[in-house]
Amino acid sequence: MFNIGDKIVYPMHGAGIIEAIEEKEILGKKRKYYVMRLPLGDMKVMIPIDSTQDIGLREVINEQEFSDVLEILKGDKSKMSQNWNRRYRANMEKIKSGNIYEVAEVVRNLLLLDREKGLSTGERKMLNSAKQILISEFSLVRDLNEEQAEELVYSTLVEE
Repeated sequence: MFNIGDKIVYPMHGAGIIEAIEEKEILGKKRKYYVMRLPLGDMKVMIPIDSTQDIGLREVINEQEFSDVLEILKGDKSKMSQNWNRRYRANMEKIKSGNIYEVAEVVRNLLLLDREKGLSTGERKMLNSAKQILISEFSLVRDLNEEQAEELVYSTLVEE
């Protein structure tokens, strides 16, 4: 169970801070919810406490894991399917997993692929979504604003 003030990650949405724990009645059913504020876009999300395991809610990464993620961003592009449809599905699974290492891999691979030959509209949207998830967690781990976190991602990729 998380507490108010904890920094957590909600897969497919990104990292945020628990601002409150509230009980709400929705569709006739009373449930407790975490009220999480996402720093990017200043959005609030309500997450049912009883389904945090199923959703894959987790704490933000620590400094060592942060360094490991930067190493992934510096790495070479992974082997990906040439078929954009298979590649899209595989990348979507990685993003849905909530695993920061897999999200970083998707960001790295799509940015490198974009440099090589460009991305389809669907893959560009996926890249932006994965990048926002990564940036939101970076901003909370290192107490950076959105621009600083995004610059960190790009500067790490071009260090080659």
